[in-house]
Amino acid sequence: MSSGPSTMRSPARRLVRRAVLAIASAGLLVAGLMAITLVGLTLAERHLGPPPMAETEKLSTVMLDRSDRLLRAFTTADGRWRLPATVDDVDPRYLKMLLAFEDRRFYEHGGIDLRALARAGAQLASNLRIVSGGSTLTMQVARLIDDGEAHSFTAKLRQLVRARQIERRLGKRQILDLYLRLAPFGGNIEGVRAASLAWFGKEPKRLTPGEAALLVALPQSPERRRPDRFADNARRARDRVLDRAATAGIISSAEARHAREERVPTARRAFPKLAPHLADAEVKARPDQRIHRTTLDAAAQAGLEALASEHARMLGTGLSVALIAVEHASGRVVARVGSADYLDDARNGAIDMVSAVRSPGSTLKPLIYALGFELGLAHPEMLIEDRLTRFGAYAPKNFDEEFHGTVTVAEALARSLNVPAVKMLAAVGPGRLAGRLARAGIATELAPGAIPSLAVALGGIGMRLEDLAALYAAIARGGLPVVVTHSREGAPIAVDAPAATTAAKPRPRRLIGEVAAFYVTDILRNAPPPPAAKSGRIAFKTGTSYGYRDALAVGYDGRHTIAVWVGRADAAPVPGLMGRTAAAPILFDAFQRLTPDRTPFPTAPTGVLKVASGEALPPPLKRFETAMGETAPGPFLEPAVAIAFPPDRSEVEVEGRDTPLVLKADGGALPLTWLADGAPIGATANTRELAWQPQGEGFVRLSVIDAKGRVDRVTVRLRQP
Repeated sequence: MSSGPSTMRSPARRLVRRAVLAIASAGLLVAGLMAITLVGLTLAERHLGPPPMAETEKLSTVMLDRSDRLLRAFTTADGRWRLPATVDDVDPRYLKMLLAFEDRRFYEHGGIDLRALARAGAQLASNLRIVSGGSTLTMQVARLIDDGEAHSFTAKLRQLVRARQIERRLGKRQILDLYLRLAPFGGNIEGVRAASLAWFGKEPKRLTPGEAALLVALPQSPERRRPDRFADNARRARDRVLDRAATAGIISSAEARHAREERVPTARRAFPKLAPHLADAEVKARPDQRIHRTTLDAAAQAGLEALASEHARMLGTGLSVALIAVEHASGRVVARVGSADYLDDARNGAIDMVSAVRSPGSTLKPLIYALGFELGLAHPEMLIEDRLTRFGAYAPKNFDEEFHGTVTVAEALARSLNVPAVKMLAAVGPGRLAGRLARAGIATELAPGAIPSLAVALGGIGMRLEDLAALYAAIARGGLPVVVTHSREGAPIAVDAPAATTAAKPRPRRLIGEVAAFYVTDILRNAPPPPAAKSGRIAFKTGTSYGYRDALAVGYDGRHTIAVWVGRADAAPVPGLMGRTAAAPILFDAFQRLTPDRTPFPTAPTGVLKVASGEALPPPLKRFETAMGETAPGPFLEPAVAIAFPPDRSEVEVEGRDTPLVLKADGGALPLTWLADGAPIGATANTRELAWQPQGEGFVRLSVIDAKGRVDRVTVRLRQP
């Protein structure tokens, strides 16, 4: 009987032993399968080689504003919108939804989620169809990099191999960045940033729950869920993501219900095309650079582009508007509008008028007076004569063809009178004016071989609008210039900050003294504003070039400097076009859009001479002509003799031996003696004209000598009609 219990326990022991052996065998089998799988994956890796990571760098070229908002984008070489994007560029709630829906164990696995694969296999076996996939985000990135088939057995094996490779090379954040950059969203849209802009017209930094859910759902079946073609499919897929997000606790049930009511977009939106002239120039200068970071502000750029377009339509056919806005403390460009409409051929909109060389009109007058103040030649309350005055053959007139007699220097600048400005430039010296501009890094252009003359005071020089803005920014800064820059790739060089000097581009030096800059600002802020505008808010100056080709207005407050140009890009004259009526209203509107609240001007610096009237000034500063050694109110300079007709290097038609050619001179002391090729041809005692009979065709050198021995010469070509 003692053997009974042993006999009864034997079957149980045998079952236990069999179970242990079965488990051990299964373990060995699993271990063997895993070993075989690992060996297979390793061999496959060697066969495939490294993942083609270079494909991930084939991105759209983009230009970003100061806050990394998109200004302009270009498609890739194969026509895709694939914008750079990182985890920092997207809404955190979108990332949570993405991981909850696509790869809950993303941060736990090494690229392959064996649990998800096992679940997907079991569901396939029991349902005879695919119920859920086993792909991880890393595997999806692997597929996007290889750009191959997605669902075949061979494709899955390839993705498994690539996923392991990617996980060994990159961190989880970098893998997420690749997904955000490469995921398909329908058509030629790739990446979450391009998708958000195309479907919602906004950056993905802040998304509603409905928007975030739609962006999670689209890459699963981008063509069948395209909102512009299959809006119902897109909505159903979005709602499934919302349900999963609510279950995972990412959003509340109430938020999910509200998000289901959001309208699914049914059309693609256009990508931003702000600052197109600057974008073209940037891409041309650095074609291999994919991200161009600028100092521009997207909202300000959009607003001022719209302003330029609105005013151009009101001004008339063929006219364009350009402007540039600068923060004068740093030199950073806030907005840069090259034309009224980049695509308007009738206005030559593709021409960038911010960088075009044009006449500045009277906008250099403030600097001329500032130099006079700095050199001790003038004071705002000093009296100066606005009367007919000749400077050799040059006799400037005011825009209204009238003269205003004795005025203060402040009044002469505020009213932009021409004769006083030319007088001041004659005293300061055109060479000194040009030298100050050059040493402050402000570029100007003259005709080949020409030197600065008194005509510079009225626009007889070439300047770019961006350089004109730099000039006024320097005045706004109390005479300290900055390098105007639109790029964040390098820091702007400020005069009052340490900076290295290079032989190629010397460091800018002070333009004018602080006291002189204050005098100019005080005058310009009280200049008569355009109709319906308030005075005192900005200091500004207008200008009109010879022949009504350019209308300009430049101004500044305590923070910004804005320069405006109006005209035809083909340089054709526009009768009646003036800075005061065409450009000044745009300038004031631009300040209103850019900074609705006035930014105050700096206070008066030490050394400012404040007087109630010119009578309280020291004697040398009471009257300009007296200070210059002239008898007021006589002419500032005795006019030298000059041949007025024919002009130098001109071609003149002569009718024949019976029709004389009338020679004309300006200035000089009578009588005048005339010569042709060194031989006397006549003298005039009471007139400055001579009727001369040429002896034939060809080149001739004409000379005139006045009673004081002063001479002027021209060379002309005579020909028969």
